[in-house]
Amino acid sequence: MQYETRTFDLPELKGISEKQLAVHLGLYAGYVKHVNLIADTFAAVRRGEKTLDPYAAAELRRRFAFEFDGMRMHEYYFEQFEGGSGGNPESALAKAAAEKYGSGEKFMEHIKEIAGMRGIGWVVAYYDPRGKVIHTVFVEDHQLGQLAGLPVLLALDLWEHAYMVDYVPATKNEYVAAFLANVNWTVVEKRFDAAAA
Repeated sequence: MQYETRTFDLPELKGISEKQLAVHLGLYAGYVKHVNLIADTFAAVRRGEKTLDPYAAAELRRRFAFEFDGMRMHEYYFEQFEGGSGGNPESALAKAAAEKYGSGEKFMEHIKEIAGMRGIGWVVAYYDPRGKVIHTVFVEDHQLGQLAGLPVLLALDLWEHAYMVDYVPATKNEYVAAFLANVNWTVVEKRFDAAAA
């Protein structure tokens, strides 16, 4: 199986330039390319066309998680902009966020607080269908620290490649505000509805 680099129907975003998006989408395409390269290498090994030293094979298996999670997290990220900003303040997501954080505004404050931590990584909001609760966490490396088995509701990329064309690290909070202002919360609400079903 070959993964395809997806195209996203992105509107003009406020505070995130077309140049920034082009750089970021190029990085996403690199993840897709490398997922396929690693998968093709292991397929060739299974067919007997190639051999790998066990240490090289182990490193490729570790690298596959990095490339795959990088690909998938960026797909979550870009999907959130499709259709333009918007959302329903009466949605099931809004009610669950208010139950956990006190209100939708406090949920946004919580996301900003986590995003304000020093370091690179992701802010990821998940839904735990067993506990019936939203968890919002900082994931430093996208292949490490994900909450096992929980569906992703929101993915905020905080690696410098996501904002360094438009912002410097000292103004990362401005990027976070632009990101949140451009999110199509209807996409996030649909993810929540599917996870809570």
